[in-house]
Amino acid sequence: MGVRVWCDGCYDMVHFGHANSLRQAKAMGDYLVVGVHTDEEITMHKGPPVFNEEERYRMVRAIKWVDEVVEGAPYVTTLETLDKYNSDFCVHGDDITMTADGTDTYHIVKSAGRYKECKRTQGVSTTNLVGRMLMLTKEHQQRGDMEYAVDRRCSQDMSSDASTKSPWTGVSQFLPTTSKILQFSNRTEPKKTDKVVYVAGAFDLFHIGHLDFLEKAKELGTYLIVGLHTDPVVNRYKGFNYPIMNIHERTLSVLAYRCVDEVVIGAPYSVTKEMMDHFNVSVVCHGQTPVSPDLGGEDPYAEPKKEGKFVTVDSGNMLTTEKLVERILARRFDYEERNRKKEAKEVAAYEAFVKSQQNEKPS
Repeated sequence: MGVRVWCDGCYDMVHFGHANSLRQAKAMGDYLVVGVHTDEEITMHKGPPVFNEEERYRMVRAIKWVDEVVEGAPYVTTLETLDKYNSDFCVHGDDITMTADGTDTYHIVKSAGRYKECKRTQGVSTTNLVGRMLMLTKEHQQRGDMEYAVDRRCSQDMSSDASTKSPWTGVSQFLPTTSKILQFSNRTEPKKTDKVVYVAGAFDLFHIGHLDFLEKAKELGTYLIVGLHTDPVVNRYKGFNYPIMNIHERTLSVLAYRCVDEVVIGAPYSVTKEMMDHFNVSVVCHGQTPVSPDLGGEDPYAEPKKEGKFVTVDSGNMLTTEKLVERILARRFDYEERNRKKEAKEVAAYEAFVKSQQNEKPS
């Protein structure tokens, strides 16, 4: 049967930080069970979720390290829950999660010795991403000389907004490393017998609309390559402060899903014959969103159309990143209040932790 590992959470606006914790948890055992909380529970303890529970269940199921999803998992992790799903232990990040009254949601399994910790991915959280939207900031984007840069420093480093005191949900900058990208990569080349499908876009704030589209695209072949445009290119055709996530954050977010086999980081906006030949592409897909012309006014899909390789895919889902941001801005006060309360709870918990550590030091 092997070692069964349990994780649980809200998994709201699922991002590469969630995926990285699940990757680490899976590495601690053989089979990963993930419990996802209901909208009602999240609203009671944290405030309203951005995505509804059905969307969140679906997003978590599609992450490549997840073997099973438990819908409506309790907010406080109990021994009964672990036993019901034959899980040996629970894994959570080294940040803190609390109920509405400030109780550690993992205190029961910790006391029973059935709890393990993984490293939280610094520089990203749902709170952080919502904050970027509300502040209309562009500091996270990779521009100029940094457009294609991959940082080789330790990704645990972070730079925080000075007004933020919580070490867990600070408005911070994710620093990518080549090793982190390799951890997310499948590391498999397409076989000669594979039918390669290519799609390109921003895939910003990876959401259920993106997932539905990519899974439909994958059905047209056996190996799916996703081309990601750089931040300045995305900003040119989307405007405002898009993309909300920089190119390296978007790379890891896309790589986390099992339908994706490979990612081209900084893909050219126009799909060229050379690129299709290089990757042996049989099909080039685009969804039903409008296509902006390239800088010279050319259709970016002119070449695949000429070769009869272009297909328009109807994912059956009309959600776009812009509509997702509208969802959040329409409830701006609710999310600002949610972020404020979460920050206050974490600051209080962190200060209490620091005080306890100081009290334990020999005088």
